[in-house]
Amino acid sequence: MHRFFAVITLLVMGGLGSLDAATVLVLPFFNHSKLEGIDWIGESISEAVHDSLSSEGLLVVDREDRLEAYRRLSLRPGAELTRASIIKIGQTLDADSIVFGSYELLSPSSFKSDSGKDDSKGTLRIAARLIDLKRLAAGSEFSELGAIEDLTALENHLSWQTLGFVDEKTKPNEQEFLRKRPVVRLDAVESYVRGLLAQNPDERHRYFMKAARLDEHYSQPCFQLGKAAWTMRDYRATANWLARVNHSDPHYFEAQFFLGLCRYNLRDFPGAEQAFQVVAAAVPLNEVYNDLAAAQSRQGNFPAAAASFRKALEGDSSDPDYYFNLGYVLWRSGKVFEAVASFRATLERNPHDAEATTLLGRALKEDGPKPGDTRSDARERLKTSYEENAYKQLQAELHSRK
Repeated sequence: MHRFFAVITLLVMGGLGSLDAATVLVLPFFNHSKLEGIDWIGESISEAVHDSLSSEGLLVVDREDRLEAYRRLSLRPGAELTRASIIKIGQTLDADSIVFGSYELLSPSSFKSDSGKDDSKGTLRIAARLIDLKRLAAGSEFSELGAIEDLTALENHLSWQTLGFVDEKTKPNEQEFLRKRPVVRLDAVESYVRGLLAQNPDERHRYFMKAARLDEHYSQPCFQLGKAAWTMRDYRATANWLARVNHSDPHYFEAQFFLGLCRYNLRDFPGAEQAFQVVAAAVPLNEVYNDLAAAQSRQGNFPAAAASFRKALEGDSSDPDYYFNLGYVLWRSGKVFEAVASFRATLERNPHDAEATTLLGRALKEDGPKPGDTRSDARERLKTSYEENAYKQLQAELHSRK
């Protein structure tokens, strides 16, 4: 369950000890209406606040971790929880603060929607609260009120308010914050959230497809559809979906990472390099530098590739693949003596690496790559794991110790 709170090797190497960075848990909002069929709204509000806090750099507990905590504590998702249960979930997930609340759909509506239509389905009232788990104290209470058709606009403004109460230092300009988050059609949001809640993969896919069709600028279902296509190794479909994930989406850099992998597998190496460069500039993980180097290597830019592989090694000198990749690109560029050292370092960490053994033998004989030799062509090793949360934890910890 504590995937989000995994120990980071770099933290240990840096002697930083335990993590103190503040984390936020956002719970689904409780339905205080007497109407049936609108429980999805509570999940929608939670997702919107979660995504906004995360995209602004805060540490926010993942939805999967929250659901696992519910299972372990035998709590039913969607049910209204007592204050004691809310606190227990937060403590189980090592959160420092909790955002939760309720909503109520009032009918008829006293509001016109932003589209100017008079036929609103009702007025939505959202009430949000904070609990500071460090002091076990209730924090601020705030609310939103407007036409149900303007749900995403209400969620966006609620998220902006939440940022100010959770961490005033991270709160951006209101207009700039709202500008980056376009309003989405209500039916598209409902389809997306119902997809998140669906247990059947086919049903989930159908809801996400519907959401993406209803609003072509809606980023979140595109990310989910891209993830699903990735698991099927449909690289072209994955790339098409992930290219539609916008910059304000908290999954943007993850989408760019897998977009890079897709382009690499489609042999679009310049496109792959571009995607990895975007990620490396914001989330300089070892895996990102490794894959960036592989894309540079496949274009014959061996000096840049060697530099990028070395950056991956600087972050993790225990991974034999990084040594192999560096040795391979050095061998490809004719630097056989330097390649020998890297291949030996590979075998010190993985003595059973037959490919490294073969290339070490060739490097010792100063036997470089030959045209048409498919056995030694395109041997770069990619990484497909992406741990942005671990990087955010590290950054938050370093910032807290300044």
